[in-house]
Amino acid sequence: MKKITFFFLLLTVSFGYSQVVLEDFEGPAPALAFSNGPGSATIVADPEMGGTHGNVLEIITGAASAPWQQAELTLQGDYIDLSGVTKVVTVDVYSDTAFDMLARADGGIGGGPAATDASHTGSGWEVLTFDFTIPRDNLPVPTGIYEKIFFFNLWDSVANGWVCGAGDCSPVSTSYVDNITAVAAPAPETCNDGILNNGETEIDCGGPNCSACPSPPIIAAPTPPNRAPADVISIYSDAYADVTLDTFSAGWCGNPAVSEVMIAGNPTQLYLGLPCQGIDFQNNRIDATGFTNFHFDFFTDETNIIGKVFNFKLVDFAFGGAEASAFEININDGTSPGVITGTWVSVDVTIPGSFAVNDIAQIGITSNLASVWYDNIYFHKNTTLGTNEFTSAQFKVYPNPTLNNWNVESNTTIRSIVLYDVLGKQVSRLTPNASDIEISTANINTGLYFAKIESDNGTKTIKLIKE
Repeated sequence: MKKITFFFLLLTVSFGYSQVVLEDFEGPAPALAFSNGPGSATIVADPEMGGTHGNVLEIITGAASAPWQQAELTLQGDYIDLSGVTKVVTVDVYSDTAFDMLARADGGIGGGPAATDASHTGSGWEVLTFDFTIPRDNLPVPTGIYEKIFFFNLWDSVANGWVCGAGDCSPVSTSYVDNITAVAAPAPETCNDGILNNGETEIDCGGPNCSACPSPPIIAAPTPPNRAPADVISIYSDAYADVTLDTFSAGWCGNPAVSEVMIAGNPTQLYLGLPCQGIDFQNNRIDATGFTNFHFDFFTDETNIIGKVFNFKLVDFAFGGAEASAFEININDGTSPGVITGTWVSVDVTIPGSFAVNDIAQIGITSNLASVWYDNIYFHKNTTLGTNEFTSAQFKVYPNPTLNNWNVESNTTIRSIVLYDVLGKQVSRLTPNASDIEISTANINTGLYFAKIESDNGTKTIKLIKE
């Protein structure tokens, strides 16, 4: 009888601390970011010939940069539970070169960051066990639950440090990660999890625990003036062709930081109340030499604006792997222009000559406003075109309304078409690179939609109806 009781006790303990796969990269893509260097974190196919891992996370570090480059993964569902006796995370890791990997649990509740390491022999796919009861990198044993896990390729387990010490000394390295497994803890209810919970009256707002639900503007942001394409570098605008970005939400203060919505038929970014947002384009850096001004428009519905800010920071890397100089644009309740309730505020500032502009790689936004909308982020040369000088993009859509498909014709090359429903949710995206394109309605419900059409000569939003 004692043996049976002991068996059931062991079974109970086993179930209580059982591990589950928290991310295998086969479903919706999780939020990823890469920091402290020019590397990348990307979901790709299994690199092994005939491999069975499906989609995996590829981590590549960049050369001649900081060795503490990190791939950052934000879990989509349950958190990693390192609060109990079991403080182990297992990860499938692929490499054809022996190396040491450091794993760091971050974004904790009930505990600060924690790190530990494991060694790979270079034999292909191996299961690495990260035992957080053996702390590394001068961090303590974890005591909380964690939303994020970071991976470092350039760790030296023997030295309990980085493979090349400090400075811009990093080599290029590649590893692949899959099947992140740990004890799971339910994600806490928050005001930015996209679920109606936590006493909210609407998703992520209202009720006793969250900010009041936002009242969006009823009119779109001011339309920018006509400018020659060579006189504008657009980060985000309906009026000009946007440059290619690595990510519009780099995860510096969590993800998602923004959500694209429709305001009076115009695509607009809704800032979701995080402390900051990172716009990263390190792989397509901007040379703004000759550009004199930087512009953005924003709107807030908050009535108490004392101490509120909406700040931009332009970051130049000087052809290196990190910030070399920056230009900050600080907007608050005491500046001109400043934070004002219930109206679009246009900010257009002269870029100082002391700020290097030939290798701009990032734009940061910081704000303590719970709800703010923004549009029309661009550099310009402070020039405008007369009506007769401006060759605008022209678009024709037919049939509209339609029972089947929409046909779009233009006098210029169409780079992208993004279709939104009336709630501002993206339905589909096409990148035709052609002047004629057909938009399929096969998987689209009856109703009203908005198509944001971007071409070499400008951008336009068109209302579409599916009958």
